[in-house]
Amino acid sequence: MFHSTRLARATSRVLAAAAGLLLTAAAVHAQSWPAKPVRLVVTYPPGGTVDAVARIIGPKLSARLGQPVVIDNRGGAGGAIGGELVAKSPADGYTVMLDASNHAQNPALRSKMPFDTLRDFAPVSLLVKVPNILVVHPGAPIQSVKDLIAQAKARPGEINYASSGNGSSPHLAAELFDSMAKTRMMHVAYKGGGPALTDVMAGQVPVFFASLGSGMPYIQGGKLRPLAIGGRTRSPALPEVPTIAESGLPGYEMYEWNAIFVPAATPAAVVERLSKEIAATLKDTEVRQRLEALGAEVIGSGPAELDAFRRAELAKWSRLAKENKLQLD
Repeated sequence: MFHSTRLARATSRVLAAAAGLLLTAAAVHAQSWPAKPVRLVVTYPPGGTVDAVARIIGPKLSARLGQPVVIDNRGGAGGAIGGELVAKSPADGYTVMLDASNHAQNPALRSKMPFDTLRDFAPVSLLVKVPNILVVHPGAPIQSVKDLIAQAKARPGEINYASSGNGSSPHLAAELFDSMAKTRMMHVAYKGGGPALTDVMAGQVPVFFASLGSGMPYIQGGKLRPLAIGGRTRSPALPEVPTIAESGLPGYEMYEWNAIFVPAATPAAVVERLSKEIAATLKDTEVRQRLEALGAEVIGSGPAELDAFRRAELAKWSRLAKENKLQLD
């Protein structure tokens, strides 16, 4: 009995010492981080809003970290290709992911994912939220949200809306609209936002729930007519355009959002440092102005706030997918 007690105490001391060494090593790593370039994996191709956000914050964040921030676009499968790469990368703070709304939508819409969204990624910072905007062709006989709802109810399945693909933000914005309004519009999926915008402006499809950033130039040029903003409040970029919620669909809220995540086992001290440097970067006047020009609401949250936000988003889209039998695979 005496021998086993001594052995247990010795084992306990060894384990405690090992744990202490691990904590010390983590602390040293966090203090020296970053000691080399940081790879920022963007889960969408070059040219879109997600890529634009990365390229706006990248240089300023690099200056604050004292190391290059190298943008690595890994688009495809609604962000899942880039996500899988990051999930399987070393959790050392040198692989960082800039993801979008599909981070919380994919698990609800796809039965097979190459990673677990909550388990495999540690939240760092919610960067921006860009509201969707309901637009129509200028010649479309739809004058308001209430008018669209009335026409869609009178002609179920006859009013078409464009999207940039199955499971894309414009697609889900319309599905959310249909679900809340108790209407049924017809989905016309395109291979990207560009082709969808082209056909809406040509009058081929009357309705599109565009990202405010991508739709703004065409609204200003008179090629699209805005009906309502999908955000909680009106956008400073288009203050005369009402929200969908105030236009006949109370409670409607739809954003495309961008956030920073890292592999789940990344040291907490590195996560905190990265989050603070991102928050400081987003307070930079030039960065803020350029992001707001995209129609973005600049946020710069901490890890806990992003974790709560993504869990709420996961619950929202899981509920919508279940109620409307939405499945992409």
